[in-house]
Amino acid sequence: MRLRQPGLAEIADDPDAFEAFYRRHFDQMTRFLARRVDDPHTVADLVAEVFLAVLDSAHTYRPGRGSEVAWLYGVARNTVLAERRRAARELRAGSRIAGRRLLEGDDLARLEDRIDAESPARRALQAMTGLPESERALLELVVVDQLTVPEAAAALGIRQGTARVRLHRARRSLLRVPGVVPPLVMEGLK
Repeated sequence: MRLRQPGLAEIADDPDAFEAFYRRHFDQMTRFLARRVDDPHTVADLVAEVFLAVLDSAHTYRPGRGSEVAWLYGVARNTVLAERRRAARELRAGSRIAGRRLLEGDDLARLEDRIDAESPARRALQAMTGLPESERALLELVVVDQLTVPEAAAALGIRQGTARVRLHRARRSLLRVPGVVPPLVMEGLK
């Protein structure tokens, strides 16, 4: 008899199911965030925020709208966007970031290694900054994060056909950006 894997709705009430979900997706989320943030403390904080958001919103997951992974990337993307808005407000107010959780030496070294390993992806993301937000978000999820087009569409809450059109436009636009090599742009066409 095959054991059923707990659904997302069950992880809020079942610590074992949440732990399994966390272990299954921790590395993916850390890589996703290390591509977008270059501070190990912020990466650690955002990983925690993503999984807290998962606990709070697991009941909103609908399998018919996409995979668990696509939903999780949507949560992570929203967490990064919220962090950027928060940081921008803080910068405008002229205050310094305070209250960071202290990391142990080993944690800091692992996060620094992860951030270094993700520097090519950060450069690719930087090259995408001139694209419209809707195209850039899709290209990031497909090319950098290696989601399929259907998964990326689900993470962004758009239709697959719309996603394919946006991806085509984004790749065509990126070919005109100096320093971006065609293989990077064409990656993820699977």
